[in-house]
Amino acid sequence: MSLQSISREALTTNKWLLFILLCVITFLLLMVKKSFLESGTAAFEVLEMQGEAGILKMISALQYLTIPVVYLWKFMIIALLLWVGCFLFGYNVSYGRCFQAALVAEFIFLLPEIYKILHFLFLPEDSTLYEINIYYPFSAILLTEARSIDQKWIYPLKALNIFEVFYWVILTYLMHQTARKSIRIISAVVLLFYILPFLGWLLYYAGIYK
Repeated sequence: MSLQSISREALTTNKWLLFILLCVITFLLLMVKKSFLESGTAAFEVLEMQGEAGILKMISALQYLTIPVVYLWKFMIIALLLWVGCFLFGYNVSYGRCFQAALVAEFIFLLPEIYKILHFLFLPEDSTLYEINIYYPFSAILLTEARSIDQKWIYPLKALNIFEVFYWVILTYLMHQTARKSIRIISAVVLLFYILPFLGWLLYYAGIYK
């Protein structure tokens, strides 16, 4: 199958089935990460001995429950930005189609989670809970000494990664397929109404972090 036929198939598949599939895979990856990586660290074992591991387990339970909420909120915001961008450029693209493009493109972010699990599973030495939580493959944070930088830059540096760039490319292509308009114009829409707001959000986050 060609890339074009695969993208069209994804864009015409029921978006709620794709949404459920994404949530289920994310749930399973999170469960594997917590069961095989985080629970085996020395920090977790110390907390367990002190009777405080229950707090971490409660936080983990909340993470599982909020997966669909976080995804839904994210796709709604991105779809709104793209829909407004298309509207201002004179393109009649429905909000639902923008939502589906954002949803389909999100599957690229499953790859770094799989890579992260495999990376720590096969490391010869034990890793700390902090090292596991701070690690993001092929991200800007790997170019720094994470323990010495200001905490406010942790999230922005993790968010700036090669998979995010792939997401921009995939999102642009999917919006091109959806709108059936010039790839040059669609690239401008994604740049102005997603990429720049995304980078602005990272700067804003670092600015208000306390």
